[in-house]
Amino acid sequence: VQLQAFGGGLVQPGDSLRLSCAASRSPFSSNAVGWFRQAPGKVREFVASITANGGNTIYADSVKGRFTISRANAENAVFLQMNSLKPEDTAVYYCAARSRSDYSSRDYKYSVWGQGTQVTVSS
Repeated sequence: VQLQAFGGGLVQPGDSLRLSCAASRSPFSSNAVGWFRQAPGKVREFVASITANGGNTIYADSVKGRFTISRANAENAVFLQMNSLKPEDTAVYYCAARSRSDYSSRDYKYSVWGQGTQVTVSS
């Protein structure tokens, strides 16, 4: 499977963005998916993850209550709704899939990565 992330852009603090991650093949429903981000000069960090069936999710503390991960397996897509964006959310955002159905916050457990999409939060 190949992944493609899109939906980034330049927004102001407090705005919202919705990122999408599209998979190249079906079925996609057996893969857990995660979102990660990397800011300039920083290591890549976990953002959110969702199980293959969409029934369970986990979030980094820094985004909990502001971001929501969801998926539409019939469309081979995973989404990241980002609300109340802050300047510290500025980063390149990546989606990744793993061969297992359970979620994980560990980037090394993901074997397929999409290209990133830039999110910039600035006034």
